[in-house]
Amino acid sequence: MHSITEQIKTALTANNAVLVAHYYVSAELQTLAEETGGIVSDSLEMARFGQNCDADTIVVAGVKFMGETAKILSPEKTVLMLDKNATCSLDLDCPIEEFSKFCDQHPDRTVVVYANTSAEVKARADWVVTSGSALKVVEYLKEQGKKILWAPDKHLGNYVQQETGADMLIWQGSCVVHERFKADALAILKKHHPQACVLVHPESPQSVVDLADVVGSTTVLINAVRDRDEQTFIVATDNGIFHKMREMAPHKSLIEAPTAGQGAHCESCAHCEWMAMNTLDNCLSSLNTGNNEILIDPSVNQKAKESIQKLLNFTA
Repeated sequence: MHSITEQIKTALTANNAVLVAHYYVSAELQTLAEETGGIVSDSLEMARFGQNCDADTIVVAGVKFMGETAKILSPEKTVLMLDKNATCSLDLDCPIEEFSKFCDQHPDRTVVVYANTSAEVKARADWVVTSGSALKVVEYLKEQGKKILWAPDKHLGNYVQQETGADMLIWQGSCVVHERFKADALAILKKHHPQACVLVHPESPQSVVDLADVVGSTTVLINAVRDRDEQTFIVATDNGIFHKMREMAPHKSLIEAPTAGQGAHCESCAHCEWMAMNTLDNCLSSLNTGNNEILIDPSVNQKAKESIQKLLNFTA
């Protein structure tokens, strides 16, 4: 009997499929994606890779909005999730009915939404941004004299507002993983490791961001571990990222930022439960059955693609 990874490799070839994986899924899925000609990256690069490759089927190891983004950019391709129940608290925090009413109440504002949203929300937006592009896009819109309606992540929105000084009305969503980080415990950990560089994703609370040496997207944080001179890093994002960080800088020491502190449930539990639903078993099952396919209404798909395309053109 062939191992499950060998079975997946065979199924990928048979289906002319490519596996694209997010930094937060398991190390074994990340490795498999790269071994089979896929990619490990952030959500937008996953979708862009799927769009530009020759595969007929894109298999997305991540959460639902990532599968939807892949489908938006490649509507002619089959897009499969490993588990369609794998979602995101930011997506859930921003239901299209409520969000659309909110937009209608503020017609004078340019609607900018984070990639961590549903296809319907992206279709309602003027711009889609990533954590890596949000500052540049908002700064550009500010220069154009635009007032902004931002959704869904309040922490990223507050960070962007502080950095740019833009006029922003901010939807109050949050990431269940990044919101767990506790500034009080992080400050104590920094004292124990005074030479460490603190890396923080801007979906974290402002009090945690304030303690950072580097604030940025998943890619920015990975590159910081590779490029900076420090030998120890305290990392405040989903701990799935440690696999790629260790690949890039195997000689450096990585410490999980604490989720311990007032109201904490554990000392360090920064891993998305929905990302953890991605397994080798359901990867093989999706390939063999075609279940978990992402389908989006064509009119929604087209409007969402226009919002994403603005970002792709802006960052080209």
